[in-house]
Amino acid sequence: MKNIKKLVLLAILIVCSSVNAQRKSKIIVFSKTAGYRHQSIETGVKAIKKLGSENNFIVEATEDADELFANLKRCKAVIFLNTTGDVFNEEQQKAFKKYMKKGGGFVGIHAAADTEYDWPWYGKMVGAYFISHPHQQKATINVVDKKHLATDFLDAEWIKFDEWYNYKQINTSSINVLMKLDEKSYSGGKNGENHPIAWYHEFGGGKAFYTGLGHTKISYTNEKFLKHVLGGIQYATGKKMKRKKR
Repeated sequence: MKNIKKLVLLAILIVCSSVNAQRKSKIIVFSKTAGYRHQSIETGVKAIKKLGSENNFIVEATEDADELFANLKRCKAVIFLNTTGDVFNEEQQKAFKKYMKKGGGFVGIHAAADTEYDWPWYGKMVGAYFISHPHQQKATINVVDKKHLATDFLDAEWIKFDEWYNYKQINTSSINVLMKLDEKSYSGGKNGENHPIAWYHEFGGGKAFYTGLGHTKISYTNEKFLKHVLGGIQYATGKKMKRKKR
């Protein structure tokens, strides 16, 4: 009789565990590189998996586009972690557009802007394409929107060491800018006084978030940066943004 009770309890625990797993959002980290490969990718994958375990979402990682699309229907958002070059073929591009049209989520980190230059739709989704960068150095980030989950914990200024991208044709009319670089605080900036470095927008039926931070390995041990990325993930998966108290 005791053995039967144990088996029943075990069965209940397995069912409950399965139900809880189904309730969790599933995120896929995609880090395929067809150009420069960032040494921080592996560190970044581990950090995002840790974010998932701490914040009740499941994280899977792949560099195989076929594997990504085999699992795309069951994930709430895809994180392009320092992808470079042409990572999708034409059929995969069509499939990703369909995913976004059905309410999918996209999170681009750093070199996600150095990806798919020959696919204009992708460039509009990310918000800009990478064009150049100076040497790695400290810079001052001005937080211009503190209502978003990716910035509401930050001070008005954030001094950070990273590799600072210059962008080609930033679509400022269609994106919501969260943070800008103060080009007077470092050398090599090419976008002038209006130099967005993180933003979000609704696009193609889904939600897209991008941050230009995240080149260095040490970024993925930086608490502020990880909270910034977490806020982007939460936005892309549909979590409501906090409203300013009146």
